Amino acid sequence: MKLDEIDKQILAILEQDDTTPNRAIAERLDIAEEEVEARLGKLSDTRTRILVVDDEPDTLLPLTRALEADDYAVTGAVDGADALEKVRAETPDLILLDLMLPKLNGYEVCMKLKDDPLTRHIPIIILSAKGEIKDKVLGIEIGADDYVTKPFDLLELKARIRALLRRAGS
Repeated sequence: MKLDEIDKQILAILEQDDTTPNRAIAERLDIAEEEVEARLGKLSDTRTRILVVDDEPDTLLPLTRALEADDYAVTGAVDGADALEKVRAETPDLILLDLMLPKLNGYEVCMKLKDDPLTRHIPIIILSAKGEIKDKVLGIEIGADDYVTKPFDLLELKARIRALLRRAGS
């Protein structure tokens, strides 16, 4: 998990005295107590983090619910730019990436992530309605670790997720 400066400051305060109340931390850092609570909740969440990137709510919402039911911490992104921001903010353990996205398409997002030394290790599964061999080959060649066509079988997708996470050591 990538920590920002506020997260680091919160942890530094707690290292000095782990009984410091959230209210005191908030006052010291000049932030809301609710923000301290939210940040501490995220920092203590040890579940595997998956970023689902899809602009179609009919895919994003049911997939998010199905993965959360398997105890994954799931974050959604609705376009390529949003996906890049969330990857940098949260450093997911795996990304499920649609190709046809607004702002930046999935190919562009995948290439940017695989070109960056800080994110190239994150496994990416492309989920796309584009099922031609040339699309699949291009997806793998630009760095995706797997390619699954829509509509997909949820049991198969979950098995592919588990396999990639095992290989990545998550």
